[in-house]
Amino acid sequence: MSTKIFVNLPTTDLERAKAFYSALGWEINPNFTDDNAACVVIDDDVYLMILKREYLATFTDKPISDPRTSLQVEVALSRESREDVDALVEKALAAGGTEPRDVQDYGFMYGRTFEDPDGNLFAPLYMDPVAAEKGPEAFAAEQEGATA
Repeated sequence: MSTKIFVNLPTTDLERAKAFYSALGWEINPNFTDDNAACVVIDDDVYLMILKREYLATFTDKPISDPRTSLQVEVALSRESREDVDALVEKALAAGGTEPRDVQDYGFMYGRTFEDPDGNLFAPLYMDPVAAEKGPEAFAAEQEGATA
């Protein structure tokens, strides 16, 4: 059995959040969605649980941070290519998200960030398969060897 990841994120407007994530092409699982929460299926092993702030507060004694003013978690998502990174961010922007940082291009790794309308932060990224397997230094050495 593989490990499944459920990232719980707060929202102040559940319907707006469901519309936003649906616009990214992610599915809302109706079996785990009600008036307090929505289960967003990113893929077979990664899910977002978008919870009304008041409901999320029932799971902890800690205060629920406001993602507009403080960072609790940044959800990094690997993509198949730079173009896939750009496409996801463009969908997020068209659906009402924002892009709080400039593009991060390190050669071996390319990433962008977006925030949903509640301020929850996402970081889609593409990493060259050689760099992912062997590390950035090995990738750099192979690139230098290819240009020599």
